[in-house]
Amino acid sequence: MSLISDFILPCARKIYTLILTLLSSLLLMAKNRKRPICEVAVMEHRTANAFGWAARDPSGVLSPFKFSRRATREHDVQIKVLYCGICHSDLHAVKNDWGISKYPLVPGHEIVGVVTRVGSKVRKVKVGDKVGVGCLVGSCRECDQCVNNLENYCPQLILTYNSIDTDGTITYGGYSNIMVADEHFIIRWPENLPPHVGAPLLCAGTTTYSALRYYGFDKPGLHIGVVGLGGLGHVAVKFAKAFGSKVTVISTSVGKKKEAIETIGADAFVVSHEPEEMQAATGSLDGIIDTVPAHHPIEPLLSLLKPHGKMVMVGAPTKPLELPVLSIIMGRRTVGGSMIGGLKETQEMIDFAAEHNVLPNVEVISMNDVNEAMERLEKGDVRYRFVIDIGNTLKQE
Repeated sequence: MSLISDFILPCARKIYTLILTLLSSLLLMAKNRKRPICEVAVMEHRTANAFGWAARDPSGVLSPFKFSRRATREHDVQIKVLYCGICHSDLHAVKNDWGISKYPLVPGHEIVGVVTRVGSKVRKVKVGDKVGVGCLVGSCRECDQCVNNLENYCPQLILTYNSIDTDGTITYGGYSNIMVADEHFIIRWPENLPPHVGAPLLCAGTTTYSALRYYGFDKPGLHIGVVGLGGLGHVAVKFAKAFGSKVTVISTSVGKKKEAIETIGADAFVVSHEPEEMQAATGSLDGIIDTVPAHHPIEPLLSLLKPHGKMVMVGAPTKPLELPVLSIIMGRRTVGGSMIGGLKETQEMIDFAAEHNVLPNVEVISMNDVNEAMERLEKGDVRYRFVIDIGNTLKQE
């Protein structure tokens, strides 16, 4: 009896009191809430009203879409979006070509805007600054990749759109009036770089710049081949030339030859389906950047490399390519890949582009023309990157 009175009964009373307290708290919370607890939790993270254009299904058709972004946290920067480039990845995403799209999907990861709000601990930028947001808005910040400024290879990277954010919601991209991102993933924008022209550098620029740098194609005097003269390809030519290389464009489009040489700055042009031209260029290249986002044979391209040459894939075809192992072995060639750069390298690239006048060729369009632009992009009918004038043409209905 002593055990019961001295130990068990006091414990039971404490547990009973705790249960009553918890029940009272829950009843009070329920009384004060007009929405379910789970809904309120989401709204607390997504309190900034936003408006953009989204795809709702694999048809890829974009239409007006109202949504919310999280409130600006202490390290966050809120941006009024001015311009957003249209990447070929956007086209793949809205059509679910890779089988990973989450709808509704707001594309766009070549974003330039002006800072409208900063969190209490932001030191990198201030209200009124022009800034950029590229392909990443988050990473773990602790792994080997993050510590070495390679957030783009972090196993927990958070993409600017169609990714899972830290609060469990889906990220939305730059086809919208505002963005919110941690200051670590914000790019400071050079004053002498026009935002509507420079926007594509935040994906096409960092992708090609990073590949050229990592694989040693940034040394003066090299002969570099660029496969494909589209959004990535024409920027790759400009960066390679700025590094002091001789550049040959390899393309299926005969009609691009004059523009490639006279406007983009290439030194030579090879039509990939012309045997005589390919034969003449055999063994002439130190390296190749392949920017083509569609299925294509790579064995003929490998023959253009010198022994020990490197071929780097930066395009993202929806179907696997065949790997011609014998061609690789016989020439001791390397086939590698590369994606966007980390945040430090992306800032370096933007500053380099501003200093060396590396400017993408763009066609600025209205938000209302985005679906037509997607159709033209799928046909290759763009010279060489669409950029949406978000600030002046995105109108909320």
